[in-house]
Amino acid sequence: MNDSEPAPHSPEEGDVGLVEYQDFVSREPFRFESGGTIPELTLRYETYGHLNDAKDNAILICHALSGNHHCAGVHSMDERKSGWWNFVVGPGKPIDTSRYYVICSNSLGGCSGSSGPYSVNPETGERYRLDFPKLTVRDMVKAQSVLLDSLGIDRLHAVVGGSMGGMQTLQWAIDFPDRVGRYIAMACCARHNAQAIAFNDTGRQAIICDPVWDEGNYDPDQPPGHGLSVARMMAHITYLSDAGMEAKFGRKRRTLDGGREHFDVEFEVESYLRYQGQSFVGRFDANTYLYLTKALDRFDLHSPVSLDDTLSAVSAPGLVVGFTSDWLYPPQGNREVAEALLRLGKDATYAELEMDFGHDSFLVRSPELYDLIRTFLDR
Repeated sequence: MNDSEPAPHSPEEGDVGLVEYQDFVSREPFRFESGGTIPELTLRYETYGHLNDAKDNAILICHALSGNHHCAGVHSMDERKSGWWNFVVGPGKPIDTSRYYVICSNSLGGCSGSSGPYSVNPETGERYRLDFPKLTVRDMVKAQSVLLDSLGIDRLHAVVGGSMGGMQTLQWAIDFPDRVGRYIAMACCARHNAQAIAFNDTGRQAIICDPVWDEGNYDPDQPPGHGLSVARMMAHITYLSDAGMEAKFGRKRRTLDGGREHFDVEFEVESYLRYQGQSFVGRFDANTYLYLTKALDRFDLHSPVSLDDTLSAVSAPGLVVGFTSDWLYPPQGNREVAEALLRLGKDATYAELEMDFGHDSFLVRSPELYDLIRTFLDR
């Protein structure tokens, strides 16, 4: 892996260019599905394009677990990396900002400016840490709906998301059928299987067993970096695929031997994963990781009655996209959602793309995925 920093941002055709985030603050108490409350709600978000007079051209993008509100453009021309979906969102791109008004918010429970374990409780002046209420995907969606209310948007042209964002997308279609014109859910599932829960808990235990974690009361400037880094390394493996890792790394070596104790970095894949883990510590919060992964484990569209019963509330047309090499949320999990929708007589389309990039395939440039998104939004 080349760990060197890329050159300063060079705009490509269709870039949204310089963007600024905004903070929405509701002074009203926000109630969670669990019954817990916070005294006020903050969501950090970005918008791209212009809301038309009819206010019917808005698209909400929901990010994945480690993502945030910054999905397109740059915050300064010196920024070395564009938003996480920059190749999808922009003028003339699949989500065309010359036609649509695009909104992306940092999820409730996140650590990039929105209310979450990392944010400050205005009543105490201290970070919430583990005093933040139990979090669910439904809570995330409810918070987004409050943001849309503040923007005067009653109905979305579409909701789009992958992974955790795909789960939010499905929850939007279920909880707010009158507000969703269409939806695109990618690389997601109706509920975690045992393996996904096991991977998440292994990551959580890495954090909790780091002595610096201190029951969640660590100094933000001295986080449980070792535990969070290992959690990220473990998770990142699940975002890739065997074929993709073999093609990129194989057994290529960084050194001829394992170093002083034979356990230093020897293989390229070790270097890559350690870089991913260490860089994650600099941009993410450990308590937030605990909350978000647990919210994903709790997500279950089969509950309280059945998948069919839950999806019966959906009225909007939907596109569900699975990826052949995704072994975290395998194609059959995506297909299960689409088949249930079709069984209920809903307007649903399922697409399965053959890509070697694993779970992260929706974050990789793909003309086939671009065409699916563009065509479905044009319906």
